[in-house]
Amino acid sequence: MVSAPVQMAPPVPAAPRGRRLARWAPPVAGVVAVVVLYLAFKDTATLPHDDDARLFHHLNDVRDWVDENRNSSPIFLFVLNYIRLFVADLYTALQAALVALGWPGLIGLTAGLGWLAGGWRIALVSVAGFGAIGVLGKWDASVETLALTLSSVALSLVIGIPIGVWAGRSARVRRIVTPVLDVMQIMPTFSYLSPIVLLFLIGPASATIATMIYAIPPAIRITALAIQRVSPTAVEASESLGATRWQTLRKVRLPMALNTIMLGVNQTIAAALSMVPLVALIAAPGLGVDLLQALARVNVGAALVPGIAIVLIAIVLDRITRAAARPRARARAVRWGGFALLTVVGLALTPALAQEFPEQWEIQIVRPINDVVDWIEANWYGFTGFLNDAVAYGLLNPLQNTLTSAPWWLVTLAVLAFAWWLSGPRAGVVAAACLIAIAALSLWEHGMETLTIVLVASVITIAVGLALGVGAARSRRFAAVLRPFLDAAQTMPSFSYLLPAVALFGNGRFTAIMASLIYAVPVVARLVEDGLREVPQTVVEAARSAGSTERQLLWKVQLPMARSSLLLAANQGIVMTLAMVVIGALVGAGALGYDVVAGIAQQEDYGKGLAAGVALVLLGIMLDRITQGADGRRSPHKKRNA
Repeated sequence: MVSAPVQMAPPVPAAPRGRRLARWAPPVAGVVAVVVLYLAFKDTATLPHDDDARLFHHLNDVRDWVDENRNSSPIFLFVLNYIRLFVADLYTALQAALVALGWPGLIGLTAGLGWLAGGWRIALVSVAGFGAIGVLGKWDASVETLALTLSSVALSLVIGIPIGVWAGRSARVRRIVTPVLDVMQIMPTFSYLSPIVLLFLIGPASATIATMIYAIPPAIRITALAIQRVSPTAVEASESLGATRWQTLRKVRLPMALNTIMLGVNQTIAAALSMVPLVALIAAPGLGVDLLQALARVNVGAALVPGIAIVLIAIVLDRITRAAARPRARARAVRWGGFALLTVVGLALTPALAQEFPEQWEIQIVRPINDVVDWIEANWYGFTGFLNDAVAYGLLNPLQNTLTSAPWWLVTLAVLAFAWWLSGPRAGVVAAACLIAIAALSLWEHGMETLTIVLVASVITIAVGLALGVGAARSRRFAAVLRPFLDAAQTMPSFSYLLPAVALFGNGRFTAIMASLIYAVPVVARLVEDGLREVPQTVVEAARSAGSTERQLLWKVQLPMARSSLLLAANQGIVMTLAMVVIGALVGAGALGYDVVAGIAQQEDYGKGLAAGVALVLLGIMLDRITQGADGRRSPHKKRNA
C-alpha cells in the first residue's frame, strides 16, 4: 500500500521587524519643526538691544565704586596696587636694560643667545632679524614691544611652570586646572581688557597682565605634559635609591622634561607676541600703537611695517627657543665661549657706534606698499565689490535677520537640540545655558549679530582650510609651496590682516570675515593635512587595490578615518574665527566687539563693554562645547555596525 505523500505546510512568514527610522529623519524633522515655529512666532520675544539696560548701569556703579575706593579698600591697598606697581617696575626695568644695551649691544646679546642655543645659523638669523628691524625704522618701538613681551613671558613662566609641574604629578590638580585653561584659551582677547583696566588701570602694567593671562595656558599645559611623559622607570629608580620627592623632581623629572618644557616657552612667547598689538588699546607702548594709528588712517603701508617688525621679533625668539629645545651636540665650552664673544663684541661697539639706531641706515617702504594697494583698489574693485555684496546680501543679511527676528526661546531650543544631537546632552545643556545668560546680559541682539558673522566666517574658513589641507596631504609639492604662506599667516599679528582687507573691501563685516579667514585657515589646513597623512598607508593601498578611485579613496576612506582631526580642525577654526571677528569691530564689524571697544574708550559705556566681554566668552564656550563634543559621539558608521 502506497502512502499518500505528506504535504508540507507552507512556511509561516516571520513577524516583520520594526523598521528603523532613517538617520536623516530626526534632523529633518527638527529643522521642519523649527521652521514652522519660526513662521508662527516671528518677531515676537526678540529682545531688541537697549543701550540703557539696567545691568549696564549697575556695572557702571561697580566701576565708580572701584574708582572711589581704589586708595582706601584693603584689597587694593595691600594686594592689587602692589601687583600693579611690581609689574610696572618689572616692565620699566627690562625696558631700561634693553635701551642701555644700545642697538649693537642688544644685537650682540641676541646673536650670543642664538649661538648658545643652536650655533652660527641661529646667531646669523638673530643678527639679520634685529638688524632688519632697525633698517625698517622701528627700533625704539620694537624695544618697547620686546620689553613688554619678555616681562609677560617671565611672569607666565614663573607662575605657569610650577602649576604645570604640579598638574603633571597630580591627576586631581589636572582635573581642576584643565577646564580653567580651556576657558582661558576660548576667551576672545577683547574679553580680558575691560576687567583688567578696572583693576589695574591703563598702561604697561595692565597690558603685561593681560598678555600674561593670554600666554600662560601653553606654559601650564606643555609643562604638565612633559612631566607626565617622564619615564616611570627612571622615577622609580630614583625613589628606590632613597631620593626624596623634591630630589627626584629636581634631578630626574625636570632634566628629562626640559626639552619639552622649552617648547612650552616657545609657545608662550608666540602667544604673548600675538597679544601685544591688541593691548595698545589700553595704552601699552610699542609697535601696537603704530598699528592702531595706521588702522585709524587706513594706511596699509604704515600698518605693514610694524607688523613686519613683530614678525621679525617672533622669528628670532622662535628660532632661539626651538634650538634650545633640541639636544646639544657641541661642547659646552664652545657654546658658552661663542655666547661670551658675541655679547662682548656687541657691548663694545655700543660706545663706538651709537646707542640709537642710525637714521641714515633706515629705508622707507610705506609709499611703495601704498602704491601697490592703490593699484589693487583701482583694478580689482569690481571683483571685490561683487564678492562683498554677494556675501552680505546672500549670507550675512538673511541669517542675521532670521536670528534677530526669531524668538529668543526658539533660537535657544534649536541650539539645544542641535548640540544634543551632535555632541550629547551635556553640550546641549551648556550651549542653551550660554544663550540664556547672553539674554540675561541684555545683549541678545548684538550677540546674534556676532554669531551671524562667526558662523558665516567659520563656514568659509573651514571650507578653504579643508580644501588646502586635502591638497597638501595628497601632494608633497603643493604642501611645500603652501607651507611658507601658512607660516607667514600664522606669524603675522592679527591686526596686520585688517588693513589689506580694508583696502580691498572697505569697512564692514566682510572685512572682518576676510581677516579671520587669513588668521584661522593655516591652523585648519595643517590639522586636516596631519589627519589625512596619519591614515595608515596599508589601508590606503588596500582601498586602491580594491579598485577605488582617488575620489572614492578620499571620501570613503581617508576623510572618515581622519574624523577626529577634522573635528578638531573645525573646533579650532571656529574659536579662532570668533577671536578675529571680534577684532574686526575696529573696522566696522560692530556687534559685541564694538561694545567692548566702546567700553574701553568711553567711560559711560564701561558697563556695556564689560557685559559684552562676558557675552563673547559665553559665545566661545557654546561654540567650543558643540564642536569639541562631536568627537565623543559615535559615528554613523559605528552605529550601523553596532
